[in-house]
Amino acid sequence: MFIPLDYYRILGLPLQATSEQLQQAHRDRTLQLPRQEYSDIAINARRSLLDKAYATLSNVSDRRTYDEVFLARAYEVEPDNEAASSSVALAPSSRADSVTPSIEIDDHQFVGALLLLQELGEYELVLRLGRPFLTGGSASLSDGQYGDPALVYPDIVLTVALACLELGREQWQQGQYENAAEALDTGQRLLLREGLFAGVRGEIQSDLFKLRPYRILELLSQSETDVERRHQGLRLLQEMLQERGGIDGSGNDHSGLSIDDFLRFIQQLRSYMTAAEQQVLFEQEASRPSAVATYLAVYALLARGFAEHQPALIRRSHNLLQSLSSRQDVYLEQAVCHLLLGQPEMASHSLEFSQEHEQIAFIRSHSQGAPDLLPGLCLYAERWLQDEVFPHFADLSKQPASLKDYFADLRVQEYLENLGTNAEPIDEPVAASPKAVAASAQVPVVEPPSDRAAHPEVEGFSTQTREDADALIAAARARIAAGANASTYANASSRRPSASVSTAERVPAGGGRSGDAGAGRGDRPVPPAGGATATVSRSEGDLGRVVRRLNRGKRSERMRWIFPVGLVLTFLAAGFLGTWLIRTWASSLRSESRRPQPEQVVQPSPSVSPSPSPTPAATVKMLDKASGEQIIESWLAAKAAAMGPQHETDKLEEVLTGKKLTEWERLSKEAKAGNLHRTYTHKVTVTDVKQKDENADRASVLAEVQEGTTYFESGKQGRTTNSTLKVRYNLVRKDGKWAIQSWSIL
Repeated sequence: MFIPLDYYRILGLPLQATSEQLQQAHRDRTLQLPRQEYSDIAINARRSLLDKAYATLSNVSDRRTYDEVFLARAYEVEPDNEAASSSVALAPSSRADSVTPSIEIDDHQFVGALLLLQELGEYELVLRLGRPFLTGGSASLSDGQYGDPALVYPDIVLTVALACLELGREQWQQGQYENAAEALDTGQRLLLREGLFAGVRGEIQSDLFKLRPYRILELLSQSETDVERRHQGLRLLQEMLQERGGIDGSGNDHSGLSIDDFLRFIQQLRSYMTAAEQQVLFEQEASRPSAVATYLAVYALLARGFAEHQPALIRRSHNLLQSLSSRQDVYLEQAVCHLLLGQPEMASHSLEFSQEHEQIAFIRSHSQGAPDLLPGLCLYAERWLQDEVFPHFADLSKQPASLKDYFADLRVQEYLENLGTNAEPIDEPVAASPKAVAASAQVPVVEPPSDRAAHPEVEGFSTQTREDADALIAAARARIAAGANASTYANASSRRPSASVSTAERVPAGGGRSGDAGAGRGDRPVPPAGGATATVSRSEGDLGRVVRRLNRGKRSERMRWIFPVGLVLTFLAAGFLGTWLIRTWASSLRSESRRPQPEQVVQPSPSVSPSPSPTPAATVKMLDKASGEQIIESWLAAKAAAMGPQHETDKLEEVLTGKKLTEWERLSKEAKAGNLHRTYTHKVTVTDVKQKDENADRASVLAEVQEGTTYFESGKQGRTTNSTLKVRYNLVRKDGKWAIQSWSIL
């Protein structure tokens, strides 16, 4: 059989090699034995080919004849007759493979030739020649012509696996990370299937672990249309986080990245991930708990809430900030959240506690002549979101940040009005988009912390532990400054908001208070990660501070040019927001004027259970005002039980049906999960009842409802609100029982 080798390559010599060089090369190649896992058959076959090459080239006559044929093949020249009839065996010339000399070998030398090809870096050729013997193809070892099958087969398996290992490392160096992973995985699966060479399997697995950060970067840089590959990148990242025990965990993911290295890696990844992807990932990680993940989740929620005009996400962001406030100075971020939630007094209050002196000075300088710091805070918030927050999201890095557009959105206005009037709105959960818009920038290169001899030095992570926190921050800033180009995220939400509804009958269109379920954590300090030894992990507070400073790294530098550029925008934004606030305050004053005096309002104790609900007028055929009032009273009592301290939902089934029943059962469940409850006082006056005749199964009841609501969170009493509104209840009769199907506020 013929093998695509020549005697010069076998010895690793050029065509002009001298006899001394031939002798030295033969001795060196003979002494450099292959891996100890090879059998004697493979080692002897390799040695015989080395000896044959040396014997041919060391003989002057044989070398001259060999060279003539060799050169004729290389330059596509017909050799003379003497050379053509020589006993030196070279493969027949062919136009398709005219520049690749081949030698003829005996069958029992095949495994030695395969080993030599692997040593020479012909990995793909090794796979092409070796696979037919491993897959039950055209080649077979059963007849013994290649040697003892029990010995030759493991040698071929080992050679192919090593070729996969080296091919993977070669592709790794070339930046083809997924191709490298595929080659390594092929070799590992071959060894697992055969149950051979556990040591080589360990080498391959080690490389797969070290390659994983590179793969994540490559996969997350894919376009939004390649959803499968992006999801694979997120899955690999979650595997690393699970093995490490979180971003700041001390577990071993076998990548070799220390805690501060991994923190910089996460920062580098952020510019390749969308706001929705980061929100899902970091909110999940924050539950470990982790101060770093909590802070990154704050940024994702804040960025997405502002960009997509969803203040419910901003409120969730503020709730997460509460859990950091005991250890970190996050008052500036809290002030921005309050501003975006239409709470200027609370924003000013937060600014009073902030120790970010330079930023506070900037805000004050741009609020001169104003009764508060609102103008400066508006300018600061807009520029901060544009320059420091949005660049870390693939779908927002090129999107402008506009306070005017945000406050002009009717959905935002509706939410803020309800927030100001009712004190405890039930947030609507916002699901993350299943698609991710990827950055189009080139994948940054990440250097693995070990095996630097095998993988040349490239820009990336350093494995040296940095005792100086400032050096860590500077390195991470440099990584983030590279940024990533991003396409614009498409805002899919275009529905018009419904009319503002008072507390008594308001149900959010899409969900409950899941975003506030963790609000109770705000009074508890986040425990540090166990076992962390690196400098960055000295405490959860240190990690949170590092991330916060990383995200604000160049804020002070930008202040110099923010002043003149943002001056005009300040007055526009402040004027628009001021108009909106005046309207909100006026609405609040009108509500106050209708509110009874404190001594007239019954303040129920949180420990008092609501009154038992009256029995609905189940047997009434023709409704009148009395029976209609009894049904409405039954519903309000059932609501008080469902949203009360015991969260009893049994009564809801007796008075509600359809979507309303489903909605209020869900709201009760979510309020219970968030350790929230309410107590109510009601007064109902029915003014009109409409039913076609006593056989009609549909009717409507018009009632005036006066409701007092007291809110409780974690057993602590909050605000008390009072409202009076006219409601039209739509009733349906099933099995002789009347139930409320829907209602509308008049």
